[in-house]
Amino acid sequence: MSSQKITRPLRVLQLTDPHLMASADGALLGVNTRDSLDAVIAQVLKAHGQPDLILATGDLAQDGSEEAYRVLGDRLGAFACGSAWLAGNHDHAELLGQVAARYGADRRHIVQGGWQFILLDSSVPEKVFGELAQAELDFLAERLGQHPHLPALVTLHHHPVDIEADWMSDIGLRNRADFWRVIDRFPQVKVVLWGHIHQAHEQCRNDVQLLATPSTCIQFTSGAREFSVEDLAPGYRWFELQASGDFTTQVCRALDFDFELDKNSAGY
Repeated sequence: MSSQKITRPLRVLQLTDPHLMASADGALLGVNTRDSLDAVIAQVLKAHGQPDLILATGDLAQDGSEEAYRVLGDRLGAFACGSAWLAGNHDHAELLGQVAARYGADRRHIVQGGWQFILLDSSVPEKVFGELAQAELDFLAERLGQHPHLPALVTLHHHPVDIEADWMSDIGLRNRADFWRVIDRFPQVKVVLWGHIHQAHEQCRNDVQLLATPSTCIQFTSGAREFSVEDLAPGYRWFELQASGDFTTQVCRALDFDFELDKNSAGY
């Protein structure tokens, strides 16, 4: 009787928008962001166990502080795998990169488990909206061109498509047409993944799965015309990726986390 080795899928965890702060009691709209991240990490370990790779997709710090990034690095020590960090509009991109390098989390292109992961910096200093510099678009095309047979997951912070929330229509990726012109050239792209919108989102474009993920702290109300938050639990996204290019993904939440959300805020 012949035996065939069964290769398990690559397990990838996305954590996004933790909005950590230098102060241990730092809170966003009433939610202590360190506590909510801790709750999410505990839920990951309880529900899924150890991932093989972590993608931290922006707004890692609310205040852009070195201490916030160090806290993230230390918290991710709960996992045995490596991570890769992206900047969001609240981050100090240069400082984030310096701290990420200390944790080996400054990788922009990762080949692992029969997949490739490409991380793009869409942050614009002092702006809420996102934009990909020509160097980022060139980097994307170059890496995809180098590995035409590897299924690819491309991730950035800002949403590259419209979502049903009017107040966020002007704070997504501004030069999305340039981005999609590159993506459309490479059929091996299976997933485009982002954060920023603090809610789950799924759609399909030309056989590419487009995915966004809840924040590890507060959640924006889906479909809201003006800024609004809802008391959904903090969450994360889990992937299981096959080398064939097939994959499964799910959003999970830390339902046991107790918090009191300030719903009266007009912004964050």
